[in-house]
Amino acid sequence: MSISVVVADDQELIRAGIVMLLAAQPDITVLGEAADGNQVLALVAEHSPDVVLMDLRMPGLDGIEATRRITTDPADPDRPTKVLVLTTFGDDESVYPALRAGAQGYLLKHAAPQDLPSAIRRVAAGEAWLDPSIAGGVIERLSQVPDHGVGAAELRSLLTPRELEVLALIAQGLSNRQICEKLVVSEATVKTHVARVIMKTGSRDRAQVVALAYQSGLIRVS
Repeated sequence: MSISVVVADDQELIRAGIVMLLAAQPDITVLGEAADGNQVLALVAEHSPDVVLMDLRMPGLDGIEATRRITTDPADPDRPTKVLVLTTFGDDESVYPALRAGAQGYLLKHAAPQDLPSAIRRVAAGEAWLDPSIAGGVIERLSQVPDHGVGAAELRSLLTPRELEVLALIAQGLSNRQICEKLVVSEATVKTHVARVIMKTGSRDRAQVVALAYQSGLIRVS
């Protein structure tokens, strides 16, 4: 099946290059282009693409706020659209706000051309993608969070209500299939939420997520 994509970047030349690159991929279809965050939201509402390639620095509504609105839309909390950030900025002030806003992946524009289709495929499948040049720093910083005794309040500030609900079900030992039946959503949607919970909390895997949930006091042994 084809992966549908919306390309958001305020530079027309950059957008044209991305569209040309993706046009050569038989399994990726570009549904539209946006030059700012408001245009992105309009295209997402119209087309519900699988993935938005999101630039961060755009006029008007920036990429971080647009990402937050796409991934935490109260009218459609299980929207299938995922966000892959594509930017020149790999600093902490760009990376962490984007991840907290709900971005499923983060790719720098100086990456190898073949990395972009690969990242799109991974993100569309509900997995996470971090640019190799920043992955080490992100993992190192986020992996310190459990060691610092993060509390329930911090977890609630990091995760959306749906992500907290998924975390609670993971802590109960439910599989992705059982969670999707419990929440009446697709298994792909659950996989996306699980990936975001793992990424946002800096956990290595589901086991560490469960440990963090209990250590923080968010989930208590009954």
